[in-house]
Amino acid sequence: MRGVRVVLVGGTSNAGKSTVARVVAERLGFAYLSTDRLARHPGRPWRTPEREVPAHVAEHYGSLTVDELMTSVLDHYTRLWPRIEELIADHAAGPDHAAGPGAGAGLVLEGSALWPVNVAELKAPHTAAVWLTADVTVLRARVREAGRYAEASGEERHLMDQFLARTVRYQALMVDAVDRLGLERIDVGGHRSVGELADAVLATVGAQRSTGRS
Repeated sequence: MRGVRVVLVGGTSNAGKSTVARVVAERLGFAYLSTDRLARHPGRPWRTPEREVPAHVAEHYGSLTVDELMTSVLDHYTRLWPRIEELIADHAAGPDHAAGPGAGAGLVLEGSALWPVNVAELKAPHTAAVWLTADVTVLRARVREAGRYAEASGEERHLMDQFLARTVRYQALMVDAVDRLGLERIDVGGHRSVGELADAVLATVGAQRSTGRS
């Protein structure tokens, strides 16, 4: 990890990015941030003990096709990318050249907004990247557990099914882009613990000669 100041962890929703990225940040002594904190796209469409599904979120997943959901989220990531790129550049520059408060310190940034094509074109130095992938059965189980699918109404299940379909479609396109560009990805399966996945991320990014490529 010599010289690396920014670690990017991409992947689809429910692949475990935030959990693994937090451990990586702790191991490195870096700050942790999710791209969701920069600008939120309509969130996950299921109830939790703390919140109901907002009407606009239910309408988003209930009224759009999967193709339209994909177009919407990719357009959102395109609009968000300049802010992400600026954030990466500030932290990658190091404390002697950074512009904003807190910039220049080490950063682990995770999120689905880290689209491979954009990351591959980054000019920021000292930046490494890896994408996490998960089997469809794993994604389905995680979404249904989080949304308590067995207890949900038919309408609630439809929203979860739409979210899952978009999640799976996103991952398929993401994997195609990662492989086409020769970037690094790690599958979260194989019953590996969070600590073991963090080890794999650290080993992968530590071997990279350019962003996302070893």
